[in-house]
Amino acid sequence: MTGLAASWASGVTALEAAGTAGGICLSYGVDGYRFETGGGHWIFGGDPILNRFLRRLTPLREYRRVSSVWLPEWNHFVPYPIQNHLHALPKEMARAILDEMKSAPAERSGVLSEWLRESVGPTLYNLFFGPFHDLYTAGQSAHIAVQDVFKTPLDLRAVERGLAGAAPETGYNQTFLYPSAGLDALVQALAAQGDIRLDSRAAAIDLPRREIHLANGDRLPYDCIVSTLPLDAMLRLTGLSVADPSGIRTAVLVLNIGGRKGPDLPGDHWVYLPSSRSGFHRVGVYSNVDALFVPNEDPELASFYVERAYPEGARPDAEAVDRYACEAVRELQEWGWLKEVHVMSPSWVETAYTWSRPKSAWREQAIEALRSHGILMTGRYGKWKFQGIADSLRDGIYAGAALRPEAP
Repeated sequence: MTGLAASWASGVTALEAAGTAGGICLSYGVDGYRFETGGGHWIFGGDPILNRFLRRLTPLREYRRVSSVWLPEWNHFVPYPIQNHLHALPKEMARAILDEMKSAPAERSGVLSEWLRESVGPTLYNLFFGPFHDLYTAGQSAHIAVQDVFKTPLDLRAVERGLAGAAPETGYNQTFLYPSAGLDALVQALAAQGDIRLDSRAAAIDLPRREIHLANGDRLPYDCIVSTLPLDAMLRLTGLSVADPSGIRTAVLVLNIGGRKGPDLPGDHWVYLPSSRSGFHRVGVYSNVDALFVPNEDPELASFYVERAYPEGARPDAEAVDRYACEAVRELQEWGWLKEVHVMSPSWVETAYTWSRPKSAWREQAIEALRSHGILMTGRYGKWKFQGIADSLRDGIYAGAALRPEAP
């Protein structure tokens, strides 16, 4: 999205490695079901100006988040965020959790797993935050720095209110937008007004000659590159290295499923899980967001995205993916969320989430090393930080303004 917006705003050529633009923010259809390449990508965090811009490109629909935590061993749902809905837990446990949160140390660890344990207390950590983050980070939560704390809102006043059942809404994505014609409609609208060169994968960058070497053999001179590639990928293309230990990235296997809904399918847009037999950490239900994700908007049908994280270099082969898909479907059916499968469409996101190591300045060093050679990093993966589509579009428009050729 960042590269598309930059080209839209400047007219400068954007090199796209794939045969279609959009990356993981792309919708596609299978037998009347609509899915996303990288799972549900909803547009949150847009201000009125950005939202007006988006609506000029494609019609949008607005939604209010419905989400929860599912505790499979208890067969029980707790509204999201769990810490603000302690009334949904056993009373003695809920009071113990509140007491532990009140006793949280003022100075907390810089490691994510320990920061969570200290912040929410051992009871809630063991119940949800610890096992969920172990799945979500592919086992890396004890090795990554505290980041994205807005995903874990901690306000003792809200926790106390939630103990009585009167918790206010909170979190960064309480409302969100989605194009009524799919994300591909937004992608196509941006691409149509930019200069997108498809099938143009960069194989190397010659820093002394300031040339981009493409996989097809072409060599393109450059004065300045604005890159949205993952930060580690750009270092490899240039051959640059920095002193501090590199960041950590995790992959996600997205299992897109369409079929007949089960009798116990919750009404949530997405559900977080601390455990699952087959290893997934989140289940999204596209069709709970909007019926446009199923054939003929049939209320008996549902479309899902099921997310499972993997550490770097652990991509499963086709046989392992098939085996996992069968296990995940069986688990959803046992819970009563899915009755029968009509279509199954897995997709692999090699760099899905990016993490920093405690006390490492690798990110800052890498961005500066590249800048010194005329390569400016931007976007979610270029900056190695979590952000949504809205912020990524802002980055692209800002970059495009900087790249726009001067008037004659």
